[in-house]
Amino acid sequence: MEVAEVLPDFADAFAFEEFNRMQRETVPAILEQEGNVVASAPTASGKTAIAELAICKCLDDGGTALFIAPMRALTNEKEGEWDRFEDLGYSVYVVTGERELNPRRARRADILVMTPEKVDSATRKHDSRRYDFVTDVTCCVIDEVHLLDADRRGSVLEVTISRLRRLCSPRIVALSATMKNVDDVAAWLDAPPECTFEFGDDYRPVDLETGVKTYTHGENAFADKYRRLYRALDLAEPHLREDGQALVFVASRQDTVRAAEKARDEIAERDVPMGARGDYEFHTESERLENETLRNSALDGVAFHHAGLSKNDRDLTEQWFKEGKIELLFSTSTLAWGVNLPARCVVIRDTKYHDPLEGEVDMSPLDVLQMLGRAGRPGYDDVGYGWVVADSQEADKYRRLLREGKEIESRLAESLDSHLNAEIAMGTLTDLEEVMAWLETTFYYVRGQSDPEAYGFPDLRGRVRDCLEGLVEQGFVETGDDLSIEATPLGVLASKYYLRLETAARFHAVCGPEEPDEEALLRAVAAAAEFDSVSARQSERDSINAVLVGRDTGDLDAGGRKVLAVLSGAASGSVPAELRSDAWAIRRNATRLLSALRAFLDRFASPLAANRARRLEARVENGVAGDAVGLTAIDGVGPGRASKLAKEGIATPGDVADAGVSGLVEAGLSESVAERVLEGARSLPAIEIEWGEFPDRIEVKKNDVRDVTVRNEGGPARAGISVTVNDVEMTESGTYLRSEEAVPVGVFGADEDELAYTVRVAFPELPLLPISETRTVAVV
Repeated sequence: MEVAEVLPDFADAFAFEEFNRMQRETVPAILEQEGNVVASAPTASGKTAIAELAICKCLDDGGTALFIAPMRALTNEKEGEWDRFEDLGYSVYVVTGERELNPRRARRADILVMTPEKVDSATRKHDSRRYDFVTDVTCCVIDEVHLLDADRRGSVLEVTISRLRRLCSPRIVALSATMKNVDDVAAWLDAPPECTFEFGDDYRPVDLETGVKTYTHGENAFADKYRRLYRALDLAEPHLREDGQALVFVASRQDTVRAAEKARDEIAERDVPMGARGDYEFHTESERLENETLRNSALDGVAFHHAGLSKNDRDLTEQWFKEGKIELLFSTSTLAWGVNLPARCVVIRDTKYHDPLEGEVDMSPLDVLQMLGRAGRPGYDDVGYGWVVADSQEADKYRRLLREGKEIESRLAESLDSHLNAEIAMGTLTDLEEVMAWLETTFYYVRGQSDPEAYGFPDLRGRVRDCLEGLVEQGFVETGDDLSIEATPLGVLASKYYLRLETAARFHAVCGPEEPDEEALLRAVAAAAEFDSVSARQSERDSINAVLVGRDTGDLDAGGRKVLAVLSGAASGSVPAELRSDAWAIRRNATRLLSALRAFLDRFASPLAANRARRLEARVENGVAGDAVGLTAIDGVGPGRASKLAKEGIATPGDVADAGVSGLVEAGLSESVAERVLEGARSLPAIEIEWGEFPDRIEVKKNDVRDVTVRNEGGPARAGISVTVNDVEMTESGTYLRSEEAVPVGVFGADEDELAYTVRVAFPELPLLPISETRTVAVV
């Protein structure tokens, strides 16, 4: 069956000319039916073409396609691959948290590529002008739908698909390489039998032999890594000697590099004939690699691959592995998802990995099956070999997995209260009956029908009622006299910022009558439930204690103290070397949480408290000193540029405006950059407080009211203006400050010798230092 015969207008969208046996069997369901499609097919059998078939059908019908990729790295990969659609006149637009969203481009896109988390965010905000494009989707392709069984992420995918179906009823095409209970997924998505496919191992282009090999577990984790590495090399060596290739999965980016370096030495010692050092052409080609360690390793036929490498280096590594120039490749799990890079032999060296936010966790069983599925090179091998290296205590668990497979389970019950709160906050659920109806649209409900005891279904209604009562008791939801349910402002904020409910409650408690200082804000974030699983290694304890010496860490456990130490170091631009391996993930999560905390303080406390959180967020993100953090509000000024200007005495946007282009050039900026920075500084608020005819004395028991003018000579912004007398707040108001605001100030002859009046202007959404001025009035 030739592509050009089936889809004459889209033949150039495919990277091949003929559909294989598996693809041919799905063509009628996708092109001639309108129903939802569910297909489980072995790795490397060509199921990506099913996604592309569905997208072509959608485009031919004039619709908009959404492709949900399981990982952010794969969204970028699809953008490159699908230039073929661009060449046919269709636009492809990737929406991820890493990129600034262009709503106009998203609205005009024919193919949207997103992660489950980004679709969740978009569907929660579908009624905003920024995200309304998501309701135009007419076909949604879920790549690797077995992500439903992933811890935390699975429930996000589940509720997001249910929500999307309620919003715009798109056609759903769900694909998976490892799906034992395909009928459950089909039942959830209402896919008819003629559109449900379960392709067995006989559809694999290459047979697969799998097994588990054990190693002797020691006391030292570092030594264990090398024991597993030598075991992996024992398994790979016979294939390398026969000009085969081996792919070894390890736990972390750092491990890929170390394992490759050690393997080069071991391969040389074993005298395995590998490498291309005599190949002058490849030697010259390898100069294109940016990573020097990778360049030296590749010449010996050994390489490593992870998401931290540049796109150039990843692309070249993949290309040379496909060409056979690289014979032994060490990789993180990224290569198991989506990237078509098979090898004759696949070895999973590490079944556990260190998550900065979770500590040591087991590799997902479905990830294990996904990785092993990469074994066998179509067109080169008759059989592929896949091995799991495990200690003897866990060997039987993995043997059972390889023998029996694994059913996909729902993870919704683990975070039902959080997802239920989100739906209520959107206004889609207003009473218990609607909650029950919503639940019936979930995979959780379908699995509950298959296994009622395991899912607590004998009393599902009671369980849901308990969940709702818990939300009411915690203040996230309120009920009406007619038993209706509605989200409170607390519930709305918890949903908007994707907070765990315990964290939202903690943030709400910070918004008390006392203004929280910077230390209280840092402690609130460090104690957030999102960091519950952070662990402090023994080697990190001394550094943590050194950072936190003399500070009150309250009830923080060891993991919380580690988070606090990382954030404190980040805010000052000096995270201790011993803490840097996890610092990136902790800082990234913390800046999101600080942004949420700012919104809580803005809503429940004061603009001044919100501004303090906003400045702290900018410091943690950029590593800039407190007195220079306002520079990061200028578009184009990051941590490096802010530090450079601060060293030259230019510490605020006002200083930038005063310095002008010439002063900025003297401070070390190029003229073109200086012009842009100056323009950015002038777009920010520039505040002057004019006291007018404010008295300097008043008689006892006399009262007077005077207007103080807050003038803004710069760009407009939300502001909070407060007036205090002798440090006691008199008034506070919020405004959108464009040009000027008159603030009435009551001057009264109190029983004091003098009164200190302070007018303070704070910007809750900008990391600018508050502006304040004080006038003293004598009481005579």
